[in-house]
Amino acid sequence: LDRSLIGTGFPFKVPDLLPDYLPQLDAVLRRAAGVRRAGAAALDLCHVADGRFDGFWELWLAPWDIAAGTLIVREAGGVVTTADGGGDVRAGGSIVAGNPAIHERLVALLAALRESP
Repeated sequence: LDRSLIGTGFPFKVPDLLPDYLPQLDAVLRRAAGVRRAGAAALDLCHVADGRFDGFWELWLAPWDIAAGTLIVREAGGVVTTADGGGDVRAGGSIVAGNPAIHERLVALLAALRESP
């Protein structure tokens, strides 16, 4: 992840998620070359699809926030899963997207934070 640029979105509609999100942001900032927030998950996912971002994660998204972007990333050869690595993101929620080289590492990093006390 050390040379990757990762996109994210802040859970501003669900402030109760900030205690979960901030350690994730800290961990990604410490391991990635940079983190960016465009403010729209659909745009962030398009940035993953075209290679501007190596990966993307967000804790809470509605299905309509990610439907088109998920298709675009997958059609471009990228991977989009739930935060735990599951493939069905149609219900929305927490997602991780990335190029095949980064996605699994980003999922693992975020999973390690969920498992630590």
